[in-house]
Amino acid sequence: MTASTTRRTTAKSRIAAVCAIAVAGTLLLTACGDQTDKGSNSSDAAKAPLADLLPKAIQDKGTIKVGSDIAYPPVEFKDKSGKTVGIDPDLGEALGKQLGVTFEFENGTFDTLLTGLRSKRYDLAMSAMTDTKDRQEGIDSATKKKVGEGVDFVDYFTAGVSIYTKKGDDQGIKTWADLCGKKIVVQRGTVSHDLAKSESKKCTGGKTIAMEAFDNDLEAQTRLRGGGADAGSSDFPVAAYAVKTSGGGNDFQIVGEQVEAAPYGIAVAKGNDQLTKAIQAALNAIIKNGEYGKIVAKWGVEAGAVTEAKLNGGS
Repeated sequence: MTASTTRRTTAKSRIAAVCAIAVAGTLLLTACGDQTDKGSNSSDAAKAPLADLLPKAIQDKGTIKVGSDIAYPPVEFKDKSGKTVGIDPDLGEALGKQLGVTFEFENGTFDTLLTGLRSKRYDLAMSAMTDTKDRQEGIDSATKKKVGEGVDFVDYFTAGVSIYTKKGDDQGIKTWADLCGKKIVVQRGTVSHDLAKSESKKCTGGKTIAMEAFDNDLEAQTRLRGGGADAGSSDFPVAAYAVKTSGGGNDFQIVGEQVEAAPYGIAVAKGNDQLTKAIQAALNAIIKNGEYGKIVAKWGVEAGAVTEAKLNGGS
């Protein structure tokens, strides 16, 4: 997702047209649950080309715990059987093969993921989280105050933010300025949430942007679908997926152009340099061997693909 200091932008806007996401529309949007796959065995680690790059403690336990908001299709969500699926889980599986471990995705609200990372509940946070300087430095994007040590990011995708409305009822909304005097729904702690706050301050004539923030994007979509707002905003791949799938494609439409294009990053706690470098090496390996390309193509998001795993590339 594209997001604020506590969440994804952006992501937690990259890119191009909704048609690039349309392929993902054949996949089912379902409810949340936790991934149950457990650690890899010693034979898996022995076959993994990059296993020795991991910290010994992670090698020994055979798993990497990943904090994720598993309600953000097509990036991560639950299928009909309750299995965690999407872009991030598929990438996690591919990275795990390189490193000889299993990536275990644990569900959590987006704005608590970095706290969980700092408290060592998770080894990584991977949830369409936008790599920003504020997050790297532990700065709250709204108050600009120091709230933590910050994190390091291994960048793995590029995405931007889109506005969507009920289908056939855009109310003249094409840009963020058009939202002055109207109400928008967003996911709490995201770049969309931050944008709504900053754009509201630019409104004139006594108007502001009213906003309602939810724990996850699906709740925001439900509110808009029920007529509780004029528009919603989320990362472009997520908005495009909702447009394609919700109500059989009859509920929503994207309006205007995506903005705030920025990288998604896999977050690692500051000081955990060995793990950071291992994740970077594994990501570069799957980019080189073609596995990464197959995954983004599977979900119809090739437009956001990267050609190199950069560290802390966000601004």
